[in-house]
This record gives sequence, C-alpha cells and structure tokens, in this order.
Amino acid sequence: MEPKPNPGCCLPTKSSITGERVTVNECSEKPESKRSPHYGSREGMVLIEAGSFLMGTDSDKGWEADGEKKVIEVSMDPYWISRCCVTNREFGEFVDDTGYVSEAEQFGWSYVFHILLQNSVLKRLKPQNVQGLEWWYGVEGAYWRKPEGPGSNIKKRTDYPAVHISWSDAVAYCQWKGHRLPTEAEWEKAARGGLEQKIYPWGDELHPEGKHRCNIWQGNFPLANTAEDGHVGSAPAKSFRANGFGMYNLVGNVWEWCSDWFSPNWRLIHKEPNPQGPDTGGRKVMKGGSYLCHDSYCNRYRVAARTSNTPDSSTGNLGFRTAMDA
Repeated sequence: MEPKPNPGCCLPTKSSITGERVTVNECSEKPESKRSPHYGSREGMVLIEAGSFLMGTDSDKGWEADGEKKVIEVSMDPYWISRCCVTNREFGEFVDDTGYVSEAEQFGWSYVFHILLQNSVLKRLKPQNVQGLEWWYGVEGAYWRKPEGPGSNIKKRTDYPAVHISWSDAVAYCQWKGHRLPTEAEWEKAARGGLEQKIYPWGDELHPEGKHRCNIWQGNFPLANTAEDGHVGSAPAKSFRANGFGMYNLVGNVWEWCSDWFSPNWRLIHKEPNPQGPDTGGRKVMKGGSYLCHDSYCNRYRVAARTSNTPDSSTGNLGFRTAMDA
C-alpha cells in the first residue's frame, strides 16, 4: 500500500465508480419547505469586507493540472462566511427538523479510511477498486451519524465537523439555514485571513515556532499516523489558532465543498468580479485538504490548493462551511 504523489483528486468518487445513482430524499420532507428557527442568522459568521485579493499561486508546490497555478487579482463584494465547518450538532438539528436523509444513507454506504476501522470490520471488507486509493473502504452503514459505520457514533463528537456530507447534502442544509455554499473565490479570500500570497492561512512556515497549526498526516502515509498534531482522524471544528479573520481549520481537518463547478482553466480566462465558476460541469470544487493530506502524497493543505468530486460523493473527511451575501 505504498502511496505515490497524486496529481489528481485524492478522494474516491462514488457514482462514477459504482454506477449507482440516488434520488435525493424521495421519502423525506424537502428541506426548502421548512426553515431553521435561526433562518438567515449570522451567528458564528464573520464579515469579509469588499476588496481585491490575489487568488492562486506561483509556488512550485502548486499542482498546475488542478488549475491553481497563476496568480490573478480578483475583485470581491462583501460577504459573510462561517468561522467553522458545520458541526455534527448543527447538521443534526437540520436532520431532526426536516427528516432529511443524506445521500450516504441512500446509497447505503460511504468511504472510510482504513486506519479508522476496527480490525474486526476490516476483515469483512475489501478495499474499493480505486487505483491508487486502496486505503479507502466502502463501509455499509457509514454516514454522518455513524462515521466509521455500525458501532460508531458521534456522542463525543458533537462539536466536530459533520462528514460523509455530499455537495447535495450541504446545499440542502444551506437552504434550510438561509445560507449558501461559498464560492471558491470567497473561500480562498477568507482563508488567506488578510495575508497576501502566503502558503497557509498563517504564513509560509508549516510549523511556526515548532507548533502545529493544522490537522494533517504525520508519519508514513497511508500506514501509520503518529498523530503529532493530536489527531488521527478529524479534530473539533474550532481547533488550533484562528487565522487573521477569526476562522478555524481552513486547511487540513476536512475538505470543504464550494458552490462552483470545477474547471482547471475557467478562472484563468474569466476575470470578472465575484467569480462564480463555470455554468455547468460534472464535479464540484473542494478546498482546504484534510487530516489525510501528507507532503509525500497530496500536499493540498494549502490555501490555493483545489480539487473536486462528484456532487453525490461522500467520505469520512469531507464537510462544508456556509456563506451569505452581505
């Protein structure tokens, strides 16, 4: 199970591998028909002021195939964005209020990273047939409330990011809450925290003053995580030090969905203010990296880094935060 540096997406895709498709929430009340008691609330959000920022990177660390290379000045209107990822508690309130059934539940399974599974479970499973991603297992019964499948729970993880969340799940939550997903440009401007062209939300050093500032992999990926940062899997949504805008865990921890369709070259051609991304596509943008990112394999725990997945895909390291117009 020796990893190779991965120039493409470092998460498995669901329906393109299985051939399955699901119809979202046929049996549950549509979330847009109900509203959160706190619909449109800005609690837990920060206002990002209008202005331009430099998006992308010219760093040698950037993946040109992903479309992150080349720095472009982007003009933005003001907007609100949440300080933290949506937590299990928050997503649970949405599910309890609407009866929403996540896509992982409808598929009947979701992807879980192998070291998070008990040996008794691993013996019954086979790795997914995803070349170069053999450490992911499709676990029946894994979803946001049971992150490692049957026998697991979130009782002690209510303040952790909700994971196994598809893009469609995230949009449904946003409709209920009166929010929306951030655009990629909004996410990246906010993640930079007012700094210009730094690699991370706090600067260019991964471990300033010898301290961990994010939750990523330490050790021999994908076999042994030494957890020097204090976490083998995900960390609470409000972990480590906030960036200059008071936002948490913008790199590492869990990947975050954005509203944009993914394209490696769209932003290099379209330079209008408040970019929204292409009108159509097959995959949605994800930003920030996760607790599985490691320099030897997928160094996408950087502000400019980007990847994508199909809107119905879900994994144990995939969540989201929300945004609002100002």
